Amino acid sequence: MSTFCLGLFVICIIGIFLDASHAQLQLNFYAKSCPKAEKIIEDYVHKHITKAPSLAAALLRLHFHDCFVRGCDGSVLLNFTSSTKNQTEKVAIPNQTLRGFSFIDRVKKIVEAECPGVVSCADIVTLIARDSIVVTGGPFWNVPTGRRDGKISNASEALANIPPPTSNLSSLQTSFANKGLDLKDLVLLSGAHTIGVSHCSSFSTRLYNFTGVLGTQDPSLDSEYASNLKGKKCKSINDNTTIVEMDPGSFRTFDLNYYKLLLKRRGLFQSDSALTTSATTKSFINQLVKGSLEEFNAEFAKAMEKMGRIEVKTGSAGEIRKQCAFVNK
Repeated sequence: MSTFCLGLFVICIIGIFLDASHAQLQLNFYAKSCPKAEKIIEDYVHKHITKAPSLAAALLRLHFHDCFVRGCDGSVLLNFTSSTKNQTEKVAIPNQTLRGFSFIDRVKKIVEAECPGVVSCADIVTLIARDSIVVTGGPFWNVPTGRRDGKISNASEALANIPPPTSNLSSLQTSFANKGLDLKDLVLLSGAHTIGVSHCSSFSTRLYNFTGVLGTQDPSLDSEYASNLKGKKCKSINDNTTIVEMDPGSFRTFDLNYYKLLLKRRGLFQSDSALTTSATTKSFINQLVKGSLEEFNAEFAKAMEKMGRIEVKTGSAGEIRKQCAFVNK
């Protein structure tokens, strides 16, 4: 217990209270209050993600976008309501291509039927992200639970806190440091780009308008790769619908190919290429490529568990939403 009592009972009580607030999350938090919760979630994910494996990357991204705004509190799930007139995180530019909201809602409904008002949407998002990656053959990581759901969601905060795909290393480092994550975490969590797809609009300026002058291309992008993207995928700077694999040829497999492509200057986003612009981050990438998939999986798992603890609400903070898209009345 971190308390210096000085013989005063009241100071001891404050110390105990602070310790309790820092206890935060724990494994099997729902063991007594809803013992079947994690199994219900796992079973649903296994049943449905095997039929729609591309959703795994989307659900992982949803978790990331949630945690980077007000912490991992399910605030990204909240809908606009006429009563508050507040534009929520969902409508912010970084979140307009998010998928998986209806998947979360379906899982929440099943869990609510088992244990009404017990399991938070924030925990459901976190557990689903982990279980989805496991289904795709990716690593398992521990998910301590006990998160509470936030009551506030602002589009402006999402725009300010979620690093865009055009980020350079300096801005990425700042964004991650603001959430208690370091450069190693940045490299590891970027490894999630080994699965999934992106819209052309997230990187088309690299192909067509890099310096602000139409026709200029990002010189850090491999020219053959760029030509392929322009010729076969994103044929115009105005293409907002075509989707492109983030890890070509391996986008359904959780592996090290993403990092190998980075070293060949074939990272899809500027934020991917940025990881090779620092000796520190490039060294991490080289270590991962030279190491085994098992080593990467273990390191990725640690980074994911760390991310899942960002600014969590526990104890009496927040609430347990009855529906993930709306705060309780």
